Amino acid sequence: MDSKTIEELCLNNWQPLSTLLYDGWVLRFANGYTKRANSINPIHYSTLELDEKIEQCEQMYAAHSLPAIYRISPFVHPAHLDQVLEEKGYITFDRSIVKAVKLDGVKQPDQHQARIDETLTAEWLGHFFRLSQTPENYKSVMERMLSNINTTKGFISLFAEGQVVACGLGVIERDYIGLFDIVTDVQFRNRGYGEQMILHLLQWGKEKGAAYSHLQVLANNEPALRLYSKIGYSDMYQYWYRVKA
Repeated sequence: MDSKTIEELCLNNWQPLSTLLYDGWVLRFANGYTKRANSINPIHYSTLELDEKIEQCEQMYAAHSLPAIYRISPFVHPAHLDQVLEEKGYITFDRSIVKAVKLDGVKQPDQHQARIDETLTAEWLGHFFRLSQTPENYKSVMERMLSNINTTKGFISLFAEGQVVACGLGVIERDYIGLFDIVTDVQFRNRGYGEQMILHLLQWGKEKGAAYSHLQVLANNEPALRLYSKIGYSDMYQYWYRVKA
């Protein structure tokens, strides 16, 4: 499992509405839905003067009525960018951990009823917005973002007591399955449904040829960290965001 490969997959597997390459930096735009899809990813070498480049990025995001948010990973260029942004008044938020697991060591799921669709359905989208309590006005944006993913997708719904109690998304690229939008109904948490949903999704990924899995989780999300450790995920690297105070 290679961290640089996983970083590339994280960008590919969660698509914005549009992307602008600016002197080695990847600028992503998605009408403000999710930080990942509306952030600056400085992952390639820069040639322009840094202060001017940061100012230009602020102007480009302001033109979209968005703040300039930087995603700072171990792979940023230039290496001292995080320090420069701090000196310019950019604060850190949402420190996150990228985790990965080799699938041959993951246990089989139990016999819960799960459905995996390989194309997005209105039913899955409705369940996700209900369970995650995401504002409905983002539905059309998310639908367009998901349609921009050009590799194999699996939209999973887990049923219990006659209803969908958990859902999520798996994206397969190369020999990895990335997990996104993992959510369990608040009334059904701490009962093992989230774990079973993930195990079903990983089993589907193995059947599709995946050998590894990766995901991203907030560093302060203790319940999720415990769950992913139980399944077998281990830390690969951390990243965080910076935005002007």
